[in-house]
Amino acid sequence: MKINLKNIVILGSSLVLFTMCRPGIKNGQLLAHLADSIFDSISAVNYQNYCAGCHGDHMEEFTDRHWMFANTQEEIERIIKHGEENMGMPGFTKALNDDEIESLTLHILSESVKRPEERKTDLRAYSKEEVKGELKYWAELVVADLEVPWGLEFLPNGDLLIAERNGKLSRYTKNKELVSIEGLPPIRVSGQGGLMDLRLHPDYNKNGWVYISYSYIDDENKEAGNTAIIRAKLEGNHLTDIEHLYKGRPAVTTSHHFGSRIEFDREGYLYFSIGDRGHRDEFPQSLNNSNGKIHRLFDDGRVPPDNPFVQVKGAVKSIYSYGHRNPQGLSMHPVTGDIWESEHGPRGGDEINIIRKGQNYGWPVISYGINYDGTIFTNDTAMEGMLQPIHYYVPSIAPCGQTFVTSKRYKGWENNLLIGSLRFKYLERVAIKEDKVVDRERLLEGIGRVRNVRVSPDGYIYVAVEQPGKILRIVPVEN
Repeated sequence: MKINLKNIVILGSSLVLFTMCRPGIKNGQLLAHLADSIFDSISAVNYQNYCAGCHGDHMEEFTDRHWMFANTQEEIERIIKHGEENMGMPGFTKALNDDEIESLTLHILSESVKRPEERKTDLRAYSKEEVKGELKYWAELVVADLEVPWGLEFLPNGDLLIAERNGKLSRYTKNKELVSIEGLPPIRVSGQGGLMDLRLHPDYNKNGWVYISYSYIDDENKEAGNTAIIRAKLEGNHLTDIEHLYKGRPAVTTSHHFGSRIEFDREGYLYFSIGDRGHRDEFPQSLNNSNGKIHRLFDDGRVPPDNPFVQVKGAVKSIYSYGHRNPQGLSMHPVTGDIWESEHGPRGGDEINIIRKGQNYGWPVISYGINYDGTIFTNDTAMEGMLQPIHYYVPSIAPCGQTFVTSKRYKGWENNLLIGSLRFKYLERVAIKEDKVVDRERLLEGIGRVRNVRVSPDGYIYVAVEQPGKILRIVPVEN
């Protein structure tokens, strides 16, 4: 909610009383102090309302990374005002006037240069016992000095495969060495795109297949691409026998909403997600494209003949469900075998869904969210023929990565769903009963933007975090 006149009057009155108690301040100085303080406070609130969801409560995205679009005050004001559509940056002309945009820009410029090391998460705060309900645990640092660790997967020998968004695939060995793996195809590393998810074939011990999602570079337009799925075999530290299973179509120049999560069900079908690629009014509700969908294939890339839209003229045959925004969580329930999904809403309206064959999940016709600039794009939260989420979040937590707790190491967490929060920097534990969310708990609050979570073969929970990039292991404390 924007600061209104009443807020300004209250704030101004408080500042007057405060400065009147300070000797030596003249009327002109008082007015200057008042103006600066008021505009600074308004800008801080506007930053939290419109910017923090993507750029961090403490401007982590500005302090930890190179500026993507602009450097000067004029350039930053232009980007805030008009946005950068291809990168998912909206414009805010409907939410902020020119004075507010100028003030917000100055606020960002001044705050983002203040001692960035103070904005880093202190891991030592979590290298201790945490009491959450009946379970005590602590977080152990496993791998440090990563970029954005997106994909995690465990090899049978205990080694950990790590896919970083910058295009780096590594193996973290039992000897605590981080070794690069070569042989990846060309990757379009831009915005939210790059090297993304990893998954082993359910019969990996027999066939050796590793499945990988990434953003590909289009052959005809090098500035365009989409989400692709390949499988390969790992020989030493090199990928071999690469097979290209799927390329999302059409290729577009936007650099956000790739989806990219991979999962197998009990029958061995391959599921994967592709986001709406930033074209919400064009792709998610149409079956003639890959975007805003959950797809299902055989493990070798063939289309199952019982896929729901195989007989629909013009439809993409791999589509299993549609009407999704940006699904970045995908996992199989260990008891029911259902595929569960979590996806980003806009400003509010993140969802947890159970994926049903041929169903429409509504985006963007129905939603519990609003535009990033505070405007309304739909008044409908439900409509006949469109499924409701199992759970939705307002405000958005920005869910990314999820898994079910299949281990008995964590008392009381069995079969719970774990979801990472990019926005609020914690791991969420979701208790489920009869396909309904019955309880939620925040774990590791403030640890950093949680990008993924997995359970290792020996039953420990591993958490991939960015800012800075690292892998943690949750260790339960024995009673």
